[in-house]
Amino acid sequence: MTPFARPAGPRDLAARRAAAAAGEAVLRGVLAEDGARLLLLVPDPHARFAAVELAAPFAAEVLADGYGVCSYVFAWTPSRDPLPASGVLGGYLEGFGDLRVRPDAASAIPLGDRTWAVVCDAGWPSGAATELAPREVLRGQLAALEGLGLVPSVGIEHEVVFRDPDGAPLTAHGVDYALGGTERLAPLLRDLRTELDDAGLGVESARAECHPGQYEIVLRHRDALAACDDVLLQQLLVRRTAARHGVTADYLAAPEPGQGSSGHVHLSLSAVDGSEPDLLGGFLAGVLRDARALTAVWAPTWNSYVRLRTAPFSPRLVCWGHDDRTASVRVAGPAGNRRLEFRFPGADAQPHLVVAALLAAGRFGLEEGLAPPEAGVAAGALAASPWEALALTDRVGELLGGDVAAQLAALLTEEIEAGLETVTDWQRRRGALRS
Repeated sequence: MTPFARPAGPRDLAARRAAAAAGEAVLRGVLAEDGARLLLLVPDPHARFAAVELAAPFAAEVLADGYGVCSYVFAWTPSRDPLPASGVLGGYLEGFGDLRVRPDAASAIPLGDRTWAVVCDAGWPSGAATELAPREVLRGQLAALEGLGLVPSVGIEHEVVFRDPDGAPLTAHGVDYALGGTERLAPLLRDLRTELDDAGLGVESARAECHPGQYEIVLRHRDALAACDDVLLQQLLVRRTAARHGVTADYLAAPEPGQGSSGHVHLSLSAVDGSEPDLLGGFLAGVLRDARALTAVWAPTWNSYVRLRTAPFSPRLVCWGHDDRTASVRVAGPAGNRRLEFRFPGADAQPHLVVAALLAAGRFGLEEGLAPPEAGVAAGALAASPWEALALTDRVGELLGGDVAAQLAALLTEEIEAGLETVTDWQRRRGALRS
């Protein structure tokens, strides 16, 4: 096993730190080669990376000392404009100063051409943590769960739609589990398999999906930080490979009305003392109780609500079931090896925040001794619009902290306002009907 391997199953924070230390020594060696480059990646609130490319030998110095990245990367819009500088966001926008980002060598992957990518943590120059960094939010929830003697293992399934230069899906119809009909995808998928294998991301399965041009590539379950980092690294490789083929990779939650691209999260718990964790009791009950309040995490964009309102198997109704894909939480796996599949998030959701929200809600359920309803019994519904989700962010503050709630509220407010200030084809068609 290389220092950069992602072992399947749970790994606590101490084990991750040890893996990072081992990986750093190896990374220093590869960066010492002529022409080597290091790509620093910082997960932002929009499920993408802010990036800086560094040339060796300077890149090796950054492993020890970190590097500066403008603080507004945690307080910007999808178009990289700063959000209104109010409340906690003001500290990230005042003066547009630098944060210090430090590579987590356990996340390193090779990108070819002597370039390595590594996901980074971000901190203030004072050494204080950046409260709004998605990675830091997740790490805080992992530490809190470890305080209860529990460590999660996480697998994330992202669906993607591949489109040709004219925007048409690469399959003319849904190809769920199909071989026939996927011929136009074959050259892209062949190269993509090579890219993912060379990166060592540990692909478990791949298959055609329900909607035109839709495909799903699933990585093996692993520790929560690695699962979230790696699904974004996978998106990076998918988009780069697709671009070489003149294809776009679409991670919209709703590619079209009546269609959905999901970001399902599979989660299991391990107890450090060897006891059986209460996965189907308090943890499940806590998530069910707060699923509606966390809609802004599962559904961060205007398009997210098209998925929730129109897509088949929409998870809007909050309930659970045994091996039931019509339920928003599916209990899967054999007895003694259960996992929960949380079907709330779309492919556009920020994975670190999604997993942090699940862990926070589940932990509260454990601490409060909650019991879930019977299978199939509804425990409410997700918010049906961004306005409804925005009104629920006070509870997000209780679960993830007031700073994160303020950030989510600012992001969702900007999303609403941007949508209300845009003229769409739908509005034009609607207007024509009034003539």
